[in-house]
Amino acid sequence: MKELTVSRLSGKLDIQSLPAIAAALEQITAQPVDVLNWKDAYPYCPEVSFRLAYDDKNFYLRYDVREKHIRAKATDNNGPVWLDSCVEFFLSPENNEEYYNLECSCIGTKLLGYKKRPSDTPQHATVEIMNNIRCESSLGSQPFDERTGDFSWQLVAVIPLHSFWNHTLGSLEGKTMHANFYKCGDELTEPHFLSWNPIQTLEPSFHQPGFFGKLIFSAI
Repeated sequence: MKELTVSRLSGKLDIQSLPAIAAALEQITAQPVDVLNWKDAYPYCPEVSFRLAYDDKNFYLRYDVREKHIRAKATDNNGPVWLDSCVEFFLSPENNEEYYNLECSCIGTKLLGYKKRPSDTPQHATVEIMNNIRCESSLGSQPFDERTGDFSWQLVAVIPLHSFWNHTLGSLEGKTMHANFYKCGDELTEPHFLSWNPIQTLEPSFHQPGFFGKLIFSAI
């Protein structure tokens, strides 16, 4: 199991400025999302990394991606963003089967779900919760059909701690949680399913809290 020490962002942050947050996250070491769990069937491996930090109110997440195919057809929050070029953050606050899945397309269309166990039907976040999660992509926010070439893009998200509505997270300092980070594109010309922490299943499945890595929240 991988372990990641998550740093607290220091200093005053203009949380209304996502470019400023992207710049602040430069101080955080980038973590690769490069595990090809099902490489025989899905060998394509785009270049993907994430940076994660926190403070008393929010998670701050930045993804950097370079890939050959991009697509952004989903326009409604809690829609099928995983079919597009998509990055994902799954979090288990209590290291059990309960987890949340935050999925963002390359234009910042979002899905946030919750399951008490992987086999459950997901509950989706309310409109109010979704509106309070801020995502911005360097590709803009307008939908488009698949494009092929050499594309580099960045997505920055500010995720209020109260977005995880079935838990009261409180202060994160000193806590341990479990999570995984993903990149997918189910309906791209070259479908792919990358993860940060390895997944040992026969078929692609990100809804596997038993294979989450460990997050350790530091004061530094």
